[in-house]
Amino acid sequence: MSDGFIPPHGGYQDLLAFKKARIVYDATVFFCDKFIDRRSRTHDQMVQAARSGKQNILEGSQASGTSRETEIKLTNVARASLEELLEDYRDFLRTRGHELWAKDSKQALFVRKLGRSKDESYESYRTYFETRPPETVANIIICLIHQTNYLLDQLIRRLEQDFLEHGGLKENMFKARLARRDQQRKP
Repeated sequence: MSDGFIPPHGGYQDLLAFKKARIVYDATVFFCDKFIDRRSRTHDQMVQAARSGKQNILEGSQASGTSRETEIKLTNVARASLEELLEDYRDFLRTRGHELWAKDSKQALFVRKLGRSKDESYESYRTYFETRPPETVANIIICLIHQTNYLLDQLIRRLEQDFLEHGGLKENMFKARLARRDQQRKP
């Protein structure tokens, strides 16, 4: 719209949180197909939690033009879905007697280093996902979920700040209408 009260929206493809969430989704589909019985409820729930993490970032970004509140809510839903998925991976390790990597372990630091690549994608990790045992793959994905959650926490704080500074659609529509009315009254 040309009046300018609907702010630019979308652009989720450029968000680091979305890019990471896409990797988490792709990795989870691979992990579940390879290491979790396809007929189990856990398989479906893990894939759906990963999908929800990714899709709610997309949906929130698209809704941002008309509802900052919806954008914040959906970004929080994405964060909650990834937290659920994180616990599924922890459960996988714990129930099978496998180690959860410490935050600053050599392995976790290596995964973090991989995540700094400018053009990071599933391909950045494919070799590790497809050649390592399930406990290693689960730990790699856990590291990626932590990175994504950190980015989502930062995004949520920025969205809250943007709302405080710029308001929402109703406020901006009201301001635009008042400005138009004042403009029409001028001789």
